[in-house]
Amino acid sequence: MQTVTAVTDATFESDVLKADAPVLVDFWAPWCGPCRMVGPVLEKVAELYAGKVRVVKLNVDENQATSMKYGIRSIPTVALFQGGDVVDGVMGAAPLPFFTDMLDKHLKTDGKQPAGAKTAAQA
Repeated sequence: MQTVTAVTDATFESDVLKADAPVLVDFWAPWCGPCRMVGPVLEKVAELYAGKVRVVKLNVDENQATSMKYGIRSIPTVALFQGGDVVDGVMGAAPLPFFTDMLDKHLKTDGKQPAGAKTAAQA
């Protein structure tokens, strides 16, 4: 089972920007109430999309360079990176269906629904 892992300013390029698969990045801080609410949702996303999407979190207090580079002004902000670029995301806490819809939209390659879509609908 895949879990959400932490990334830092030092590892962001290799773990996110140069990743072979899409990476969902949770920009968060421990003191942020809505961040704590979205955490379990992203754990479920990591489980549903294991092998298709990597889910990571970056503590904005401890990793200000990356946060500033991507203009993170409000947390939680969750951004989807593909090929080193931000391709989608949301500012604020969002429910599981928001993330599954977003990921399914970006994972479609042959017109078929990805396997994660059925699993998410059953969740």
